[in-house]
Amino acid sequence: MNRRPLLGAAALALLPGAIPGARRALAQPATWPSRPVTMLVPFVAGGPSDIVARAISTRMSQTIGQTVVAENRAGANGEIAGRVLARAEPDGQTLMVGSIGVYAINAALRPDLGYDPVKDFSPISLAVTTPNVLVVNAERVPVSDVAGLIAWLKANPGKTSYSTSGVGSSDQMTAELFKQRVGVDVAHVPYRGGAAAATDLIAGNVQMSFQNLGTVAAHIQSGRLKALMVTDAQRHPILPSVPTSAEAGLSDFVVTSWQAVMAPGNMPAALRTRIHAAVAEALQHPDVKPRLEQIGFTIVASTPEAYSQFQQAEIARWRQVIQVAGIKPE
Repeated sequence: MNRRPLLGAAALALLPGAIPGARRALAQPATWPSRPVTMLVPFVAGGPSDIVARAISTRMSQTIGQTVVAENRAGANGEIAGRVLARAEPDGQTLMVGSIGVYAINAALRPDLGYDPVKDFSPISLAVTTPNVLVVNAERVPVSDVAGLIAWLKANPGKTSYSTSGVGSSDQMTAELFKQRVGVDVAHVPYRGGAAAATDLIAGNVQMSFQNLGTVAAHIQSGRLKALMVTDAQRHPILPSVPTSAEAGLSDFVVTSWQAVMAPGNMPAALRTRIHAAVAEALQHPDVKPRLEQIGFTIVASTPEAYSQFQQAEIARWRQVIQVAGIKPE
């Protein structure tokens, strides 16, 4: 929806050399927020992006004096919502909580992506991270640690498979990085979501998976799945007995799934600072932080600058993994 005054936009369009960024720069409201804020969610309700978006939105509504409405715009692995954000005015009225897939993997995997997550968006904050967990079906995979798994996989080349929540997911990227690092041959079996990937692993139809901690923690605690490592620098309080990747023998193998907050590109620095402060306050609030940590998230609430550097490093990292593995989008 075009929120610019018609006369101002038309007049600006007549200026020599007028560009979209310049038109946007003149479109800023005197105050923010001037009306309810939309927090886009690029996936269906109930997933990590949705949980984080609603937690932030609820608290922000109490602090900025306007309602913040989480709006699910699912489809095309986040591309639909990404296009909406890229075309929105940088007036603070439209924000988005998105995942590693939306902000990093898509850019590395899909050359025809309908948005550029670096050029078309203004970074606000890396909101939360959560490690992936290497899990196996203990009845089908007779190992007790990562070294044992690697030896078992090498002894069974071409006979094993791993499940993921879909092509281009963080769990696929983690598994492919693992394969490249240790030199094993394991086939990819994608599913529609982490729950389905875990269910088929429990059933024994695949042998292993790298799943988000929140997806498999209950299955590990109940004994339905065996955890061999968490892909983080420290052990996680939800799974304190599970070793880190470094403890399991894999140095420099810290991989997190993450959620970040973005705004449309070309947002004025002063407005971005105000929005970041509201987002960070929401994430650190005592009514929000413990609730997110309880389900496996680590609160980051980084500065825009820190998140921008992190995002670009993630895009470069996964582009290399994708190229070596020859992964193609669905």
